[in-house]
Amino acid sequence: MASARHLYVHLPFCATRCGYCDFVTVVGRSGEHSGYVDALLGELELERALLAQSLESVYLGGGTPTLTEPAALERLLDSLPAAAEVTVEANPETVTPELAHALSQNSVDRVSIGAQTFHMHLLDVLDRRARPEDVRRAVHRLRDAGIDNISLDLIYGIPGQEPADLARDLAEALALEPEHVSAYELEAKPGTRFTHAHGAELARQADTMESYFERVVETLTANGYRWYETANFCRIEARDLRARHNLGYWLGRDYLGIGVGAVSTIENRRWRNAPSLHRYVASLARGERPPRELEELPPEVRDTERVMLGLRLDEPLPLDGLEHALDTAELERLSGLGLAERRDGTLALTRRGRFVGGGVTARLLA
Repeated sequence: MASARHLYVHLPFCATRCGYCDFVTVVGRSGEHSGYVDALLGELELERALLAQSLESVYLGGGTPTLTEPAALERLLDSLPAAAEVTVEANPETVTPELAHALSQNSVDRVSIGAQTFHMHLLDVLDRRARPEDVRRAVHRLRDAGIDNISLDLIYGIPGQEPADLARDLAEALALEPEHVSAYELEAKPGTRFTHAHGAELARQADTMESYFERVVETLTANGYRWYETANFCRIEARDLRARHNLGYWLGRDYLGIGVGAVSTIENRRWRNAPSLHRYVASLARGERPPRELEELPPEVRDTERVMLGLRLDEPLPLDGLEHALDTAELERLSGLGLAERRDGTLALTRRGRFVGGGVTARLLA
């Protein structure tokens, strides 16, 4: 059963934990990096039969993958299977000339930089260590190392962020000419200290976020970027600069995830590794798979997910075999409102519908 052409690798180590983060992360633990890489490679060996011979993408996320001890990170990169696209997430302050060179020399051809904002007072709200100059420096160092596919992450809806702040963030990002931009509305994730501190304010400003979202889309598309997914934009060039790994998720492809807390979806099963770093490493040291939560995925669940994720894209969703997942009466109503369009066996949200996004999709589902 070798079907997955996308591999996700989770590296949980961070210098600090941002208040809004709800990912599986640990602070510091520099002495444990090499042992964790041993565990990752052990899990990869146990699950290698699930991977296709030719991979489309490998994605190292976290955490802060570029905080991983250099020798351990290079050993990991050297041991991973080859792929058409290899992405590493990076916090700007971790990108030294040496790191940039090491990534380039170890088959990494795409780096996603967590810029978030170029305003000091907003970075402080987010508990971010990196400063705006760190973002600019990181981009230049990666360019100097020969990496020509750089993505910048931006966040909007930060408490205290004014429309002029967002406009400047977009201008600063565009000045760096990234191949790709991801722009996300800040969410108040349950249980995070950010929600305790700012949840009420985020709820109050929710109604204004539509205008912020529209500003993001209008600015980036006016500057030659394709709005190919709800929160993602790529430069329009001869080569396809869409994030191939995330595109696999949105297209409903199988993927293998390794690492503490990592998720995999293969055919009719989804599993999530337990979030305990100690239990993860200890299990694999014994040659055993880590503790996991397993979820069976009936065909109707996968079909519903296929519609939900597929409608996030700017390309029409083929409906062959998916009609049962749709509410036909609601589809007719939303089409009449100019929010969705069904044509030639496909379904897509209109530009207006894409701004409403998940609200339209939720109504379309049977």
